[in-house]
Amino acid sequence: MFVLAILLLIAAVVLYFVGRSMDRTGLRLGALGALIAALLAGITSVVHVVGAYEVGVPVTFGKVGSPMTPGVNVISPFTTVTSFSTRPVDLNLSDQDVVEVRSSQGGVMEAEVTVKWAVAPSKAVELYRLAGSEAAIQQRLVFPDSREIVRNVFARHTSEEGYSSAREKINAEIAALVKERLAPRGIDVTTVNLRNVKPSKALQDQIDRKIQQQQATERALEAARTAKAESDRRRIEAEGIARANKILNDSLTDKVLMNQCIDAFKEAAAANPIYAVPCANGGSAPVIVDGTKR
Repeated sequence: MFVLAILLLIAAVVLYFVGRSMDRTGLRLGALGALIAALLAGITSVVHVVGAYEVGVPVTFGKVGSPMTPGVNVISPFTTVTSFSTRPVDLNLSDQDVVEVRSSQGGVMEAEVTVKWAVAPSKAVELYRLAGSEAAIQQRLVFPDSREIVRNVFARHTSEEGYSSAREKINAEIAALVKERLAPRGIDVTTVNLRNVKPSKALQDQIDRKIQQQQATERALEAARTAKAESDRRRIEAEGIARANKILNDSLTDKVLMNQCIDAFKEAAAANPIYAVPCANGGSAPVIVDGTKR
Protein backbone atom coordinates (compact mmCIF):
# COMPACT_ATOMS: atom_id res chain seq x y z
CA MET A 1 0.00 0.00 0.00
CA PHE A 2 2.89 2.36 0.73
CA VAL A 3 4.30 1.80 -2.76
CA LEU A 4 0.89 2.61 -4.22
CA ALA A 5 0.81 5.85 -2.24
CA ILE A 6 4.22 6.84 -3.67
CA LEU A 7 3.10 6.08 -7.22
CA LEU A 8 -0.09 8.08 -6.77
CA LEU A 9 1.89 10.99 -5.35
CA ILE A 10 4.23 10.95 -8.36
CA ALA A 11 1.25 10.80 -10.69
CA ALA A 12 -0.35 13.76 -8.92
CA VAL A 13 2.82 15.87 -9.29
CA VAL A 14 3.20 15.00 -12.98
CA LEU A 15 -0.45 15.76 -13.74
CA TYR A 16 -0.23 19.04 -11.89
CA PHE A 17 2.79 20.33 -13.79
CA VAL A 18 1.52 19.06 -17.12
CA GLY A 19 -1.85 20.62 -16.51
CA ARG A 20 -0.33 23.95 -15.50
CA SER A 21 1.96 24.05 -18.53
CA MET A 22 -0.88 23.21 -20.88
CA ASP A 23 -3.40 25.25 -18.90
CA ARG A 24 -5.83 22.36 -18.73
CA THR A 25 -8.21 22.21 -15.80
CA GLY A 26 -8.97 18.50 -16.23
CA LEU A 27 -5.36 17.51 -15.65
CA ARG A 28 -5.22 19.68 -12.56
CA LEU A 29 -8.33 18.02 -11.18
CA GLY A 30 -6.80 14.61 -11.94
CA ALA A 31 -3.70 15.67 -10.04
CA LEU A 32 -5.88 16.62 -7.06
CA GLY A 33 -7.65 13.28 -7.14
CA ALA A 34 -4.35 11.41 -7.34
CA LEU A 35 -3.04 13.42 -4.39
CA ILE A 36 -6.08 12.54 -2.26
CA ALA A 37 -5.74 8.87 -3.22
CA ALA A 38 -2.05 8.99 -2.33
CA LEU A 39 -2.85 10.44 1.09
CA LEU A 40 -5.47 7.74 1.75
CA ALA A 41 -3.07 5.00 0.64
CA GLY A 42 -0.35 6.48 2.82
CA ILE A 43 -2.61 6.56 5.86
CA THR A 44 -3.73 2.99 5.21
CA SER A 45 -0.12 1.82 4.97
CA VAL A 46 0.73 3.09 8.47
CA VAL A 47 -2.49 1.98 10.18
CA HIS A 48 -3.43 -1.62 10.93
CA VAL A 49 -6.66 -2.75 12.57
CA VAL A 50 -6.53 -5.90 14.69
CA GLY A 51 -9.94 -7.55 14.93
CA ALA A 52 -11.73 -8.62 18.09
CA TYR A 53 -10.47 -11.90 19.59
CA GLU A 54 -7.25 -11.57 17.60
CA VAL A 55 -3.65 -10.68 18.31
CA GLY A 56 -1.22 -9.31 15.75
CA VAL A 57 2.52 -9.97 15.42
CA PRO A 58 4.36 -7.17 13.52
CA VAL A 59 7.50 -7.91 11.52
CA THR A 60 9.65 -5.06 10.17
CA PHE A 61 12.66 -5.90 7.99
CA GLY A 62 12.76 -9.38 9.55
CA LYS A 63 12.55 -8.13 13.14
CA VAL A 64 9.58 -9.35 15.19
CA GLY A 65 7.90 -6.70 17.32
CA SER A 66 5.63 -6.79 20.36
CA PRO A 67 2.12 -8.30 20.10
CA MET A 68 -0.59 -5.92 18.89
CA THR A 69 -3.89 -5.80 20.77
CA PRO A 70 -7.34 -5.53 19.12
CA GLY A 71 -8.10 -2.07 17.73
CA VAL A 72 -6.27 0.53 15.60
CA ASN A 73 -2.48 0.29 15.67
CA VAL A 74 0.05 2.60 14.01
CA ILE A 75 2.81 0.74 12.23
CA SER A 76 5.68 1.38 9.87
CA PRO A 77 4.83 1.31 6.17
CA PHE A 78 7.35 -1.51 5.84
CA THR A 79 5.75 -3.67 8.56
CA THR A 80 3.74 -6.80 7.86
CA VAL A 81 1.31 -8.06 10.49
CA THR A 82 0.37 -11.72 11.02
CA SER A 83 -2.87 -12.17 12.96
CA PHE A 84 -3.73 -15.09 15.26
CA SER A 85 -7.24 -15.82 16.50
CA THR A 86 -7.57 -16.18 20.27
CA ARG A 87 -10.88 -18.05 19.99
CA PRO A 88 -10.86 -21.74 20.97
CA VAL A 89 -10.21 -24.14 18.10
CA ASP A 90 -11.22 -27.82 17.97
CA LEU A 91 -8.67 -30.36 16.82
CA ASN A 92 -10.58 -33.55 15.98
CA LEU A 93 -8.47 -36.67 15.87
CA SER A 94 -10.97 -38.91 14.12
CA ASP A 95 -11.76 -40.49 10.75
CA GLN A 96 -8.51 -40.30 8.77
CA ASP A 97 -6.70 -38.72 11.74
CA VAL A 98 -7.89 -41.30 14.29
CA VAL A 99 -5.08 -42.27 16.68
CA GLU A 100 -4.01 -45.90 16.49
CA VAL A 101 -2.77 -46.88 19.94
CA ARG A 102 -1.27 -50.01 21.47
CA SER A 103 -2.01 -51.19 25.00
CA SER A 104 0.49 -52.57 27.51
CA GLN A 105 -0.60 -56.05 26.40
CA GLY A 106 0.09 -55.27 22.74
CA GLY A 107 -3.56 -54.95 21.67
CA VAL A 108 -4.24 -52.36 18.97
CA MET A 109 -7.12 -49.89 19.41
CA GLU A 110 -8.41 -46.77 17.68
CA ALA A 111 -8.94 -43.67 19.83
CA GLU A 112 -10.99 -40.64 18.78
CA VAL A 113 -9.98 -37.48 20.66
CA THR A 114 -10.98 -33.80 20.51
CA VAL A 115 -8.54 -31.19 21.79
CA LYS A 116 -9.88 -27.66 22.31
CA TRP A 117 -7.04 -25.13 22.26
CA ALA A 118 -6.46 -21.40 21.85
CA VAL A 119 -3.55 -19.01 21.36
CA ALA A 120 -2.37 -17.21 24.50
CA PRO A 121 -2.11 -13.51 23.42
CA SER A 122 0.97 -12.90 25.55
CA LYS A 123 2.81 -15.77 23.80
CA ALA A 124 1.88 -14.84 20.23
CA VAL A 125 5.44 -13.83 19.35
CA GLU A 126 6.84 -17.18 20.54
CA LEU A 127 4.19 -19.01 18.53
CA TYR A 128 5.05 -16.95 15.45
CA ARG A 129 8.68 -17.94 15.80
CA LEU A 130 7.76 -21.61 16.27
CA ALA A 131 5.06 -21.97 13.61
CA GLY A 132 4.58 -18.78 11.60
CA SER A 133 0.80 -18.97 11.18
CA GLU A 134 -2.35 -20.15 12.94
CA ALA A 135 -2.77 -23.18 10.67
CA ALA A 136 0.86 -24.14 11.22
CA ILE A 137 0.38 -24.02 15.01
CA GLN A 138 -2.19 -26.80 14.83
CA GLN A 139 -0.28 -28.90 12.28
CA ARG A 140 3.20 -28.50 13.75
CA LEU A 141 2.49 -28.30 17.48
CA VAL A 142 -0.98 -29.33 18.68
CA PHE A 143 -1.55 -32.20 16.25
CA PRO A 144 1.71 -34.19 16.63
CA ASP A 145 2.08 -33.58 20.38
CA SER A 146 -1.51 -34.65 21.09
CA ARG A 147 -1.13 -37.86 19.08
CA GLU A 148 2.14 -38.70 20.80
CA ILE A 149 0.68 -38.19 24.29
CA VAL A 150 -2.43 -40.25 23.50
CA ARG A 151 -0.25 -43.17 22.37
CA ASN A 152 2.02 -42.91 25.42
CA VAL A 153 -0.87 -42.89 27.89
CA PHE A 154 -2.64 -45.87 26.33
CA ALA A 155 0.64 -47.81 26.38
CA ARG A 156 0.50 -47.74 30.20
CA HIS A 157 -2.91 -49.45 30.38
CA THR A 158 -4.35 -52.78 29.38
CA SER A 159 -6.73 -53.19 26.46
CA GLU A 160 -9.72 -53.72 28.75
CA GLU A 161 -8.93 -50.53 30.68
CA GLY A 162 -8.55 -48.65 27.42
CA TYR A 163 -11.96 -49.36 25.95
CA SER A 164 -14.04 -49.86 29.08
CA SER A 165 -13.03 -49.72 32.73
CA ALA A 166 -10.50 -46.85 32.90
CA ARG A 167 -11.53 -44.47 30.12
CA GLU A 168 -12.15 -41.53 32.47
CA LYS A 169 -8.78 -42.01 34.12
CA ILE A 170 -7.04 -42.19 30.74
CA ASN A 171 -8.89 -39.06 29.57
CA ALA A 172 -7.70 -37.16 32.65
CA GLU A 173 -4.10 -38.29 32.14
CA ILE A 174 -4.13 -37.23 28.48
CA ALA A 175 -5.62 -33.82 29.33
CA ALA A 176 -3.04 -33.14 32.03
CA LEU A 177 -0.10 -34.09 29.83
CA VAL A 178 -1.32 -32.15 26.78
CA LYS A 179 -1.80 -29.01 28.86
CA GLU A 180 1.61 -29.45 30.47
CA ARG A 181 3.29 -29.90 27.08
CA LEU A 182 1.61 -27.03 25.19
CA ALA A 183 1.23 -24.35 27.88
CA PRO A 184 4.92 -23.24 27.81
CA ARG A 185 4.63 -22.75 24.06
CA GLY A 186 1.74 -20.32 24.39
CA ILE A 187 -1.14 -22.70 23.68
CA ASP A 188 -3.97 -22.82 26.20
CA VAL A 189 -5.72 -26.21 26.18
CA THR A 190 -9.18 -25.89 27.72
CA THR A 191 -10.59 -29.40 27.29
CA VAL A 192 -9.55 -32.81 26.03
CA ASN A 193 -12.37 -35.23 25.24
CA LEU A 194 -11.71 -38.93 24.66
CA ARG A 195 -14.85 -39.48 22.58
CA ASN A 196 -14.53 -43.09 21.55
CA VAL A 197 -12.19 -46.06 21.86
CA LYS A 198 -12.76 -49.21 19.85
CA PRO A 199 -10.62 -52.32 19.40
CA SER A 200 -9.07 -53.07 16.05
CA LYS A 201 -10.51 -56.00 14.09
CA ALA A 202 -7.74 -58.33 15.23
CA LEU A 203 -8.20 -57.34 18.88
CA GLN A 204 -11.99 -57.65 18.60
CA ASP A 205 -11.57 -61.20 17.30
CA GLN A 206 -9.35 -61.99 20.30
CA ILE A 207 -11.94 -60.50 22.66
CA ASP A 208 -14.72 -62.56 21.06
CA ARG A 209 -12.66 -65.75 21.36
CA LYS A 210 -11.90 -64.99 25.01
CA ILE A 211 -15.59 -64.40 25.74
CA GLN A 212 -16.49 -67.69 24.07
CA GLN A 213 -13.83 -69.52 26.09
CA GLN A 214 -15.12 -67.95 29.31
CA GLN A 215 -18.69 -68.96 28.46
CA ALA A 216 -17.58 -72.51 27.66
CA THR A 217 -15.66 -72.67 30.95
CA GLU A 218 -18.68 -71.40 32.87
CA ARG A 219 -20.91 -74.00 31.22
CA ALA A 220 -18.42 -76.75 32.08
CA LEU A 221 -18.19 -75.57 35.70
CA GLU A 222 -21.98 -75.44 35.96
CA ALA A 223 -22.25 -78.98 34.55
CA ALA A 224 -19.61 -80.15 37.03
CA ARG A 225 -21.47 -78.46 39.92
CA THR A 226 -24.75 -80.08 38.80
CA ALA A 227 -23.15 -83.52 38.52
CA LYS A 228 -21.53 -83.18 41.95
CA ALA A 229 -24.82 -82.06 43.50
CA GLU A 230 -26.62 -85.07 41.98
CA SER A 231 -23.84 -87.38 43.17
CA ASP A 232 -24.06 -85.93 46.67
CA ARG A 233 -27.85 -86.35 46.66
CA ARG A 234 -27.61 -90.00 45.65
CA ARG A 235 -24.89 -90.67 48.20
CA ILE A 236 -26.91 -89.06 50.98
CA GLU A 237 -30.02 -91.01 49.91
CA ALA A 238 -28.07 -94.29 49.85
CA GLU A 239 -26.53 -93.55 53.23
CA GLY A 240 -29.99 -92.83 54.65
CA ILE A 241 -31.40 -96.08 53.30
CA ALA A 242 -28.40 -98.00 54.64
CA ARG A 243 -28.82 -96.45 58.08
CA ALA A 244 -32.55 -97.22 58.08
CA ASN A 245 -31.91 -100.83 57.10
CA LYS A 246 -29.28 -101.18 59.80
CA ILE A 247 -31.62 -99.74 62.43
CA LEU A 248 -34.43 -102.06 61.28
CA ASN A 249 -32.15 -105.10 61.22
CA ASP A 250 -30.85 -104.32 64.69
CA SER A 251 -34.37 -103.85 66.05
CA LEU A 252 -35.93 -107.13 64.70
CA THR A 253 -34.96 -109.54 67.51
CA ASP A 254 -36.66 -112.94 68.14
CA LYS A 255 -38.80 -111.47 70.91
CA VAL A 256 -39.98 -108.63 68.72
CA LEU A 257 -40.88 -111.08 65.95
CA MET A 258 -42.74 -113.30 68.48
CA ASN A 259 -44.75 -110.36 69.76
CA GLN A 260 -45.64 -109.29 66.22
CA CYS A 261 -46.70 -112.87 65.45
CA ILE A 262 -48.96 -113.05 68.53
CA ASP A 263 -50.51 -109.67 67.69
CA ALA A 264 -51.22 -110.83 64.15
CA PHE A 265 -52.78 -114.10 65.48
CA LYS A 266 -55.05 -112.17 67.82
CA GLU A 267 -56.23 -109.84 65.07
CA ALA A 268 -56.92 -112.73 62.69
CA ALA A 269 -58.70 -114.78 65.38
CA ALA A 270 -60.94 -111.86 66.24
CA ALA A 271 -62.05 -111.50 62.64
CA ASN A 272 -62.27 -115.13 61.40
CA PRO A 273 -62.24 -118.71 62.76
CA ILE A 274 -58.73 -119.90 62.07
CA TYR A 275 -56.17 -122.47 63.09
CA ALA A 276 -52.51 -121.79 62.97
CA VAL A 277 -49.09 -123.28 63.31
CA PRO A 278 -47.77 -122.08 66.67
CA CYS A 279 -45.53 -119.02 66.43
CA ALA A 280 -42.65 -120.74 68.19
CA ASN A 281 -41.72 -123.02 65.33
CA GLY A 282 -38.02 -123.15 65.58
CA GLY A 283 -36.38 -120.43 63.56
CA SER A 284 -39.06 -120.25 60.83
CA ALA A 285 -41.78 -117.65 60.59
CA PRO A 286 -45.26 -118.70 61.91
CA VAL A 287 -47.99 -119.74 59.47
CA ILE A 288 -51.63 -118.64 59.93
CA VAL A 289 -54.36 -120.66 58.11
CA ASP A 290 -57.91 -119.42 57.41
CA GLY A 291 -60.30 -122.26 58.32
CA THR A 292 -63.17 -121.00 56.20
CA LYS A 293 -61.31 -121.91 52.97
CA ARG A 294 -61.01 -125.66 53.40
